[in-house]
Amino acid sequence: MPVIVVGAGCPLGKAVVEALQPHLREVRAFVADAAAPAGAALRAAGARVAIGDPADASHVAAAADGAFTAVLLADEAPSPGALRGWAEAVAEAGVTRSLWVGGAPDEGPPTPESAEVAAAGRPLGEVAAEVVALDDRAAL
Repeated sequence: MPVIVVGAGCPLGKAVVEALQPHLREVRAFVADAAAPAGAALRAAGARVAIGDPADASHVAAAADGAFTAVLLADEAPSPGALRGWAEAVAEAGVTRSLWVGGAPDEGPPTPESAEVAAAGRPLGEVAAEVVALDDRAAL
């Protein structure tokens, strides 16, 4: 099922995208600048790169349309308000499962399934593996 990774341009986002790809998922990497080295590397690795302004919830919603899971990297949000916007965006896009890496917003419309993944002080690969394991579950 399709997965979108919002904040995919950072090292943790890239690790999550790479961990999801071998599991035969359509992976969309949401980045602010596809021409930047991170966007180009993600595209070269086979991810579908969605370009948009992470501060604009409508961009996130458009990129998330049709995705089953949204992986949202809280540290990549341009502001605390952007996290609430992301929550609204993925709910509006019909995403079933949201995985908040590094923290979820205090408020915002929830998706039917949601989980948080702690990232602070953990190796990137370990965090990415937990995201994959949660996405593989039949239900959260």
